[in-house]
Amino acid sequence: MLSLHTKITSADTVHDRLRLPFDARERCRQRVRLESGEEAALFVVRGTVLRDGELLTGDDGRVVRIVAAPEPTYVVRCTDAVLLARCAFHLGNRHTRTQVGDGWLRIRVDPVLKDMLEGLGGVVDEELAPFEPESGAYGGGHGHGHEHGAGGLLAPVPLRQKIHRPSDPSNT
Repeated sequence: MLSLHTKITSADTVHDRLRLPFDARERCRQRVRLESGEEAALFVVRGTVLRDGELLTGDDGRVVRIVAAPEPTYVVRCTDAVLLARCAFHLGNRHTRTQVGDGWLRIRVDPVLKDMLEGLGGVVDEELAPFEPESGAYGGGHGHGHEHGAGGLLAPVPLRQKIHRPSDPSNT
């Protein structure tokens, strides 16, 4: 059985494709079926999210391209940018995985969130689409085609932060 375990940035030849919904692209160990029908074992580092277009390889050198499978989602559109920002704020306040596009937001199907977004004034439509949510400020690359400074981080991660208290002897 083919074992896929290493991300690579480029390849001269892609041998197969692996189409997965977002939930499956978050799992680190699983048995999968490639588009050719071949079974494979997928082993990636815990916490890895496979993104559409990424390449994986294994011990035999074959390369497989990840494809984000269409899945049921809600797409949220608003009449203006301020309203869209309000919808994004409320989704973030609920720690909801959200894909951000030019003038729209995409979330997983959730009737409670749909009611909330419509109550805020958003227009919510169900759409079968690949789901590529933001990975968060400390999650590295985040699915919109480029990296940010410092190894892909959107914000600096403090390695160690001293908290100064008035009672500390060094503060006198």
